[in-house]
Amino acid sequence: MTIDRQLLQSALLHERAEHRRRTPESAERFAAAANLLGQVPMTWMNKWAGGYPLYLSTAHGARVVDIDGNEYVDFALGDTGAMAGHSPAATIAAVQQRIAVDGGITAMMPSDDAQWVAAELTRRFGLPQWSFSLTATDANRWALRIARMLTGRPKVAAFSYCYHGSVDETFVISGPDGSTIARAGNVGPAVDVATTTNVMEFNDIASVERALSARDVAVLITEPALTNIGIVLPEPGFLDQVRELCTKYGTLLLIDETHTFSAGPGGCTQAWNLRPDIIVVGKSIGGGIPSGAYGLSQALADQVGQHVEADLVDVGGVGGTLAGNVLSTAAMRATLEHVLTESAFAHMIALATAYTDDVRATLRAYDVPWSISQLGARAEYRFCSPAPLTGSQSAAAHDDDLEEYLHLFMSNRGVLLTPFHNMALMCPATTAADVELHGTLFSRALESIVAR
Repeated sequence: MTIDRQLLQSALLHERAEHRRRTPESAERFAAAANLLGQVPMTWMNKWAGGYPLYLSTAHGARVVDIDGNEYVDFALGDTGAMAGHSPAATIAAVQQRIAVDGGITAMMPSDDAQWVAAELTRRFGLPQWSFSLTATDANRWALRIARMLTGRPKVAAFSYCYHGSVDETFVISGPDGSTIARAGNVGPAVDVATTTNVMEFNDIASVERALSARDVAVLITEPALTNIGIVLPEPGFLDQVRELCTKYGTLLLIDETHTFSAGPGGCTQAWNLRPDIIVVGKSIGGGIPSGAYGLSQALADQVGQHVEADLVDVGGVGGTLAGNVLSTAAMRATLEHVLTESAFAHMIALATAYTDDVRATLRAYDVPWSISQLGARAEYRFCSPAPLTGSQSAAAHDDDLEEYLHLFMSNRGVLLTPFHNMALMCPATTAADVELHGTLFSRALESIVAR
């Protein structure tokens, strides 16, 4: 079967009207937000379907309630930032202890929590030396700077349609001839990204070798699977080949686990036995408190100490006053020790598997040429089949109307998906009933728009 575009347009108009009917307070608050750029606290909040974002009232576990009193099963979970669930009890207790009892939200002084977190990240991800940030974006920025310093090379290699936060060097796509061109919409880049970055296509090992062969690339930055252009999983052996080429050409390998931490307690690095030189992780490890970290191999850490000319303790471009503050490290310790545990991941991954099975069954039942990919506790459907192998293929499968319709159909019936795409993430508080609700709604959504 195929999607009937006339049915889709009619259904989309209905869902937009229903969204406005259900959320008048959110619409009113949005209209009155005259002093916010784009009328939202952060401009990407305008990505929510329906013309304006839902305004938050409360959030606990896997549930959020908007200011109109509508409750939702939350599969967005802050685009991974709330992978531990909203306000997990252990994290909140640690934060309250730090604020109300111990005091000192930030004091430019460490606490014992920082060493505990670093040791736990070492146990999970394998790299022995860690430093903290407040976001994975900053962790990536600082790691790239360190990589250029250590190698003496100017360039970065990144995959087309990759996502590493707002890092200038990574806003790249492949041109028709494989050249590096800027991804559309990048705001005010300091330089042409082609001067900083060699682009590659995910799962295309020949493009990786072309990017590295000139031996001018300091570091290859990648997620183990692309996650912000739909989930694009690596082909068997691809990441091993990437590691081998990085070694061959003297390029450092940076694995960004910010989203792919969903694969298990040690992300894809542990689950797939990856061998990076640098790891970045962020968002979720603080249970919702701003957190990020990057880890280095011992060899790289030793080399950092040999660069006496680098001002790593003041204004050298690496670090920030609030990075590693005692509130963030307390939150990270509690989240890693008590919330995002091995048993929690087993529960979350089992639910994501059930979610994936439900969607596949519905796609088969309606014979719709879409696909769904799963990465541990995360799953996402894409409007093409088979599943894309590259970021460029996944980008080509985007459909604005279909995406808005599915998001509104779900939210109008009490289910939230990530607004940037069709990602669903499980947290420790997600239930089998939550997954079953999505499965029922997904079938009803397709039934309304397939050609008869």
